[in-house]
Amino acid sequence: MVPTVTREEAHALVQRGAKLVDVRSAAEYDEKHIDGAINIPVDELASRAGELGSKDQPVVLYCKSGRRADRAAESLRGAGYTKVETLGGMENW
Repeated sequence: MVPTVTREEAHALVQRGAKLVDVRSAAEYDEKHIDGAINIPVDELASRAGELGSKDQPVVLYCKSGRRADRAAESLRGAGYTKVETLGGMENW
């Protein structure tokens, strides 16, 4: 569960158009999230991956601790997404 990008790298990626994706539950997202993030819970990712755009669209994933972001990244990479990064937990933002 080591993030693949630093806070600074994640900010730069998002500023250049990467999708920032919160993979926690909708309830967790509603309670608190990073401004500009979209919510696609990790368990819904396979059915909602189309919301991310093309498979070469940069994506930065986060959750509470990094575990779900890692699971989501593995799932997306397995589906052919080529520019998937994990920030780990939301506090890393």
